[in-house]
Amino acid sequence: MKNIIATFAWALFLWFSSLIWAESSLPQIESWITKADRSALFEKLPGQEPFRIENRGRGTTIVVDDRQAFQPIDGFGFALTGGSAELLMKMSPEKRAAVLRELFAVDAENIGVSYIRLSIGASDLNSFVFSYNDLPEGETDYQLAKFDLGQDYHDVIPVMKEILQINPTIKILGSPWSAPAWMKTNNLVRGGFLKEECYSTFALYLVKYVQHMSRAGVPIDAITVQNEPLNSKNTPSMPWFVDQQAKFIRDHLGPALAEAGLKTKIILFDHNCDRIDYPLALLNDPKISAFVDGSGFHHYGGDIGAMSIVHLARPDKNLYFTEQMVVEDPSSQVIDIAAQVKRMIIDVTRSWSRNVILWNLAADPLNDPHTDNGGCSMCQGAVTIDGDLVSRNIAYYVIAHASKFVRPGSVRIFSTNTGENSVSLTEDEERPGLIRATVIENSSVLPNVAFKTADGKIVLIVANTTWSTRSFKIQHNGHWASIRLDPGAIGTFVW
Repeated sequence: MKNIIATFAWALFLWFSSLIWAESSLPQIESWITKADRSALFEKLPGQEPFRIENRGRGTTIVVDDRQAFQPIDGFGFALTGGSAELLMKMSPEKRAAVLRELFAVDAENIGVSYIRLSIGASDLNSFVFSYNDLPEGETDYQLAKFDLGQDYHDVIPVMKEILQINPTIKILGSPWSAPAWMKTNNLVRGGFLKEECYSTFALYLVKYVQHMSRAGVPIDAITVQNEPLNSKNTPSMPWFVDQQAKFIRDHLGPALAEAGLKTKIILFDHNCDRIDYPLALLNDPKISAFVDGSGFHHYGGDIGAMSIVHLARPDKNLYFTEQMVVEDPSSQVIDIAAQVKRMIIDVTRSWSRNVILWNLAADPLNDPHTDNGGCSMCQGAVTIDGDLVSRNIAYYVIAHASKFVRPGSVRIFSTNTGENSVSLTEDEERPGLIRATVIENSSVLPNVAFKTADGKIVLIVANTTWSTRSFKIQHNGHWASIRLDPGAIGTFVW
């Protein structure tokens, strides 16, 4: 009898040891958290959460399946507005270098912003309006003999060169707010259409922008045709009807870029999700489609899911998210991080976007600088710069939760979305050991999105948009991990 007991005990010990050994070889999850009460702001939790062989714990399950891959990711970032660059250039060189490294360096200490948007000429977040071909009233320059990047040499270009020293592969998108006033029907920087006789000249203007920026050491990966072509209320601004832009791209811009031998991508629309008819109408022209890489969207109107409809209609064309202002009251005791990460990171990338660019990188404590009569007075920066003092705002943390880990070359992969079906396995109450399978609809799963990086890591971003602490499980490759997330919190989980 003693031998039997000893043999059983030894077998149990071996089984338990093998279980411990097997689980010790499973991945460990690194967790980065932001809490609504600001007690943690993009902080790495001590220790790591283990995956286990057995399904333990409570809550719904987020299944992550890297065998199902969707769109590649180009990056996450902000617009380096003229005002942002102006404030950065007013800092001491040492302090400027420090904040740029924090934002753009790809290492363990910094957040690795990987996408930048520049304005072609002034935007409404410049101290003053300018173009690269400003002329006295009544003069014209159809050959652009007087083209000059001008103000950009004093702020945007030197800041970009510092950024490129930190991250030489960062993607750069350029967007025009207006053509020079002399090219427009109202001869003003605000509103007014591009004169038809200036279509070829403005196409040349955009070609020269790409060429001159390249010579200055700033490679432009893509341009949009017009920032917000259905908005004439900014200073500067320039509206386009869809038939006007169709003629401009088909007969002028596309051919001009090709003739110049430029590989710079053309991105359509650059406006809100409530007007997907605009880019789809342009893409319906096969000549335009041949010149165009894809469409860009903002989210000041419409439903972000409209981007998925564009993908459904034209899966051969890429989608980009090119602007959104995300602001907060800096004196607030809470940070509404869950709602913004859900909207700007989770929903946007689940809607097939290859990138996420939020609006202003930097402003001062008064949200300056901006233009008068149509400049944004509420456009807080991702960072606030007050002389050499720097503070971080909600947009900074929204992007950080993705940019640090989801590097360019990553791919969005499957993870259980709200309302999707999954399988629950339970033991039969009357016949122990018999497993029953039930299909359930995950109406309560937390908003999330998952990616696989180029070096094989899995990144899962989860938003607890509820008012209670939520427990949930992550299932990957038949293994489970149990996670708890505070109300209103964001977690980025990496393994």
